[in-house]
Amino acid sequence: MKLYITPGSPYARMARIVVLEKKLESRVETIAAKTRTADSPYYDINPSGRVPYLVRDDGVGMEESALICAYLDHLDGAPQFDLPGGDQMWESRRLEALARSMLDGLSVWGREILRPENERSPGVIQHETARAQRMADVWEREIGQPLMRGALNMIQITLACALGLEARNSGFLWRPGHAKLCEWFDRVAARPSLKATAPPR
Repeated sequence: MKLYITPGSPYARMARIVVLEKKLESRVETIAAKTRTADSPYYDINPSGRVPYLVRDDGVGMEESALICAYLDHLDGAPQFDLPGGDQMWESRRLEALARSMLDGLSVWGREILRPENERSPGVIQHETARAQRMADVWEREIGQPLMRGALNMIQITLACALGLEARNSGFLWRPGHAKLCEWFDRVAARPSLKATAPPR
């Protein structure tokens, strides 16, 4: 299989973490795609140009990080990262949505600051800066939840990839006033799979 990524994409990082955690390196070739470039050869593989993108053994392509992570997790028939059902189903999905919301907002902010300075929107940057601060406050309260303290799951992977964007955005100052969140992130970020996929600064 071929997994197309960009090194700085937090969404691609989620899939890369699952590959490493599931020890799928021998089955999945990770390929750096050239995106946001006119006439990139990557667009012949994935017309949307987004990452991650997984080309399965049967040649069929799959887009969207949550779908790809679930597919990779289930390859061996022993998924590790599925969220619980039963009484915990709605709570686990609530937390996953919170983590994804934070990641999505930070990604908008990150794309904005990558634009040439004269093309950036101060309004978008201000909005996403405020949103990120509010979300950090929420996660300081939520980080003690049992689902955030047990075995690694997709909520934790999503949140870790969001917080890890501090490496690429000097304005994303989530640590002050969030001691519990710092403790959680620094512990999870020490896992080999997260260290190996840390975003470039």
